[in-house]
Amino acid sequence: MNAQQASTSAESTQDIERNSSHSVVKDDNQVINPQDFPERRKWLIMSLVSVTAFLSPLASSILAPGIQLTAKDFNVTSQILNSFTISVYVLGFAVGPLILSPLSEAHGRQIILNGANFFHAVWQLAAALSPNLASLIIFRFLAGVGGSACLTIGGGIIADLFPLAQRGKANAMFTVGPLLGPVVGPIIGGFIAQRAGWRWVFWVLFIATTTVATVNLLFGQETNHAVLLRRYRRRLQKEGGDNAIEVEDDIINAKHPNALTRFLTGITRPMKIVLGSPILLLLTLYLSFIFGLLYLLFTTMTALFTRQYGWPIEFAGLAYIGVGIGFIIGIIFEAKTSDATVARLTRANNGVYKPEMRLASCIIAALFIPISFFWYGWSAHYTTHWIVPIIGLAPFGFGMIGIFAPIQTYFIDVSGKSAAASAIAGLVAVRCLFGAFLPLAGPRMYEALGLGWGNSLLGFLALGMTPVPALIYRYGGGLREKYPIILP
Repeated sequence: MNAQQASTSAESTQDIERNSSHSVVKDDNQVINPQDFPERRKWLIMSLVSVTAFLSPLASSILAPGIQLTAKDFNVTSQILNSFTISVYVLGFAVGPLILSPLSEAHGRQIILNGANFFHAVWQLAAALSPNLASLIIFRFLAGVGGSACLTIGGGIIADLFPLAQRGKANAMFTVGPLLGPVVGPIIGGFIAQRAGWRWVFWVLFIATTTVATVNLLFGQETNHAVLLRRYRRRLQKEGGDNAIEVEDDIINAKHPNALTRFLTGITRPMKIVLGSPILLLLTLYLSFIFGLLYLLFTTMTALFTRQYGWPIEFAGLAYIGVGIGFIIGIIFEAKTSDATVARLTRANNGVYKPEMRLASCIIAALFIPISFFWYGWSAHYTTHWIVPIIGLAPFGFGMIGIFAPIQTYFIDVSGKSAAASAIAGLVAVRCLFGAFLPLAGPRMYEALGLGWGNSLLGFLALGMTPVPALIYRYGGGLREKYPIILP
């Protein structure tokens, strides 16, 4: 291995080496370094945050089939306002991570996650009691802020618990929630809204979110390495023992001794990380566009199948099954191939790992997105049998997993354990802005262009962006060295 290869290898594994000196520290026979936790405990913690990350995005789309009933109760005739009532929840996803993720890096994953989970549940109760549409929109936004914690803190937990060789599998498991949840939501919501009324959608959410929050409170465990070491050092100080353990955030505290300055630095950190790296910014914009397409579908498909195909509201949510099947196939494929592909590419590169290897699967997955929109758009335009547009959305689900999971894992790898949650927060904030506002253009676009050319326009835009992962896979290493990630 030459000097350049050694330098690249050292850089790519910085997040492991940063904590290796503490891996032998034990407290009452419990390993302090979370990467040394027993495998069963790791996957239990991962399962809890994955369930939370499934339920929170599910709440984002569960109202979609029942929005017509909500509009009828509140005398709303604007399709754009109806769409915003659904997508405003995702706007909360864009705001929450900027505050919650830096707090989790400073004060611990679990205390922030648990507080946000119960905050999320409270606003589901408020939504169920909404007196008008304006209050419902506000309550949905606040629920989204609380529900956003799991999406970004989950990325930090993955970095805390798993070494590079296992992150692909862990992230594939975690990705199930943010992508499959919004698909399951309308299926459940359609039946609840039709049979029990749209308010019962939120009563069910309140019960489910409170239950999941309580389970995580009881069985979740802290994984932030710096926080665990700080607690251990504090205990040693009380017992009069050796307190010379170095904690990573000691450097940050020394640089910013004022608490307010540390907080302001923390909440601006996610966007500084994303905007400071051309690679991360380009990947963020690409993933955000694809994510916006997902929520554009969520806000328009119900109207298509209830009006054009004559489906009752309770069955309208079943139209999302095509996307869901694509997600499931994509998740299985990604879980089985991600880490194996990285291992194979590392061996072919003389044993030197590069984070860009994570993006290999994106190159093919990107092609499935435009194919799906051409298929879905023209089959809906000509009102073919309902199964045809539904099947046409399966490639979109498969392609989105193949783009979403590798890019998120790439963010975790290049930012390291100490900044993974902030890096993911920046990614989530931007993509959720697209998810909140891109759907608002859907109704007018389809009115002007029709389903065929409207979806073809989206397909051509997606096709034009397909070279993005291939270019970064090929040239990203050089750009990353030229513009390194600087942590505020």
